[in-house]
Amino acid sequence: MAMRLAAAQRVLGSRRLFSSFPFATPPSHAQAAATPPKADPSTNLFVSGLNKQTTSERLHEAFSKFGQVVSARVVTDRNSGYSKGFGFVRYASLEEAAKGIEGMDGKFLDGWVIFAEYSRPRQPPSPPQSQPQNAWEQPPPTSY
Repeated sequence: MAMRLAAAQRVLGSRRLFSSFPFATPPSHAQAAATPPKADPSTNLFVSGLNKQTTSERLHEAFSKFGQVVSARVVTDRNSGYSKGFGFVRYASLEEAAKGIEGMDGKFLDGWVIFAEYSRPRQPPSPPQSQPQNAWEQPPPTSY
């Protein structure tokens, strides 16, 4: 039985052998299209993977080792005030921002591995929906 399993793995690959999905894996270019493109270099960095106890002051202190930090902010929930686990750091120059990414991406901060990358511009808000939000706002039917 073990020899049959080993032979089947060589022919089909372990992914195909143990998968209940009947089709082959999608081509790699489809996976690449799903990931968003890299952001253009800017002085503003997006930092994710932050510990819930990490403060804006601690974020500023950690990134200031690599250049002049203009601002550092941990994003918090409006209602509870708890950290959402990400934040933004703004440097004075592009070179310092590049050093900040190189120095802090994949490093530990307050016991958690953080990820630093250039921030992407905010998406424009979607247009308001013309449909009512709940049943009470719907107009009555015109015919019975």
